[in-house]
Amino acid sequence: MEGARAYFDHAATTPLDPRVLDAMLPYLTTAWGNPSSIYAEGREAAQGLHLARRKVAEILNCKPQEIVFTGGGSEADNLAIRGAALGNRRRGNHIVTSAIEHHAVLHTVERLEGEGFEATYLGVDGQGFIDLAELEGAVRENTGVVTLMLANNEIGTIEPIAEAAAIVRKKNPQAVFHTDAVQAAGYLDLDVQKMGVNLLTLAAHKFYGPRGIGVLYVRQRTPMQPQILGGSQERGRRAGTENVAGAVGLARALELAYLEKPQRTAHVRELRDFLLREIPAGVPGVVITGSLDLDRRLPANLSLCFEHLEGEPVLLNLDLSGISASAGSACATGSMEPSHVLSACGIDPDTARCALRLSLGKDNTMAQCEHLVEILPGIVEKLRRLQPTYRMSTPEGSSPQSDLRQTQAVRR
Repeated sequence: MEGARAYFDHAATTPLDPRVLDAMLPYLTTAWGNPSSIYAEGREAAQGLHLARRKVAEILNCKPQEIVFTGGGSEADNLAIRGAALGNRRRGNHIVTSAIEHHAVLHTVERLEGEGFEATYLGVDGQGFIDLAELEGAVRENTGVVTLMLANNEIGTIEPIAEAAAIVRKKNPQAVFHTDAVQAAGYLDLDVQKMGVNLLTLAAHKFYGPRGIGVLYVRQRTPMQPQILGGSQERGRRAGTENVAGAVGLARALELAYLEKPQRTAHVRELRDFLLREIPAGVPGVVITGSLDLDRRLPANLSLCFEHLEGEPVLLNLDLSGISASAGSACATGSMEPSHVLSACGIDPDTARCALRLSLGKDNTMAQCEHLVEILPGIVEKLRRLQPTYRMSTPEGSSPQSDLRQTQAVRR
């Protein structure tokens, strides 16, 4: 493994698939026209945009006119929540979400609270699951928007979105239901009819597409107030000259993700399960976070915490050893605070400060995973020896007994 790097942070971003680049190149070189123009160059670009929209709609099982291309997943989340909240305000100013959403959702809801909206934040259990009974109790007559993610970006827990949407629809048919499906693309079914959602968010760079392009599915007749003004693009829902090459790349990447879904899923699941067995076996004091039912967890996700450690030195030592990994959400990198997701799951702050997320991809190999398993125990042991809390709890010359607690999170 010397000289080669292993990338275990696909939940943050993925490399661009060469086949996706090939699909994009004509729209970066020869078919460069503005798709709103009526002359030949514009018509050529518009045709590429039209085909991309159709391709995405086929995978989501919706109409092409219900697909809105955005500048990425965060913009799509903002447009979904803010656009629907303002568009549906006459029916109610109450929003329901969960405590473990991506910050693109949570910060948008918080901003709306400052503008006179009310919000209810659902708690989760130790594995990150919402309580459907709590959801039912939270939905009120004046609830305008419910936003719950399909799969968590840090711990990989898959939420029961179809069941949640059905509960909301029965309790308040006027409420708009949004799901952030950014992490789910390529691994979970994105059929919006089966899920029963009004709005769904995707980001191309999470499934080997380009950065700077996302999708918001908007069910017909869903109240929606645009947030970017200045043009009639995207049926008036998002102004600005369309990123045709990005849309084509997103559509091609999504197409490949679902054509190759069985092989990719089986591959990352095998690697994930290997790491799930071997890391706790080799490292004492490991806490597995997220769903312990592996069928209710993203197949490419493994998240864990190490007791008696700080997270950043672990990541730096892995980087020096040629391994790229993260502590959780890429959007929270640099924060000294424990993950809000882990806190919501009841992980104590000291343990949560050493979180490690390993998110696998189609090009990872078993040899890379074996290399990680080989070097990680030494890194953890070396760093623990530098921690006062570790030295105080461990007799001279001995190793801590492994109360691994692999089957449950460390609770407050």
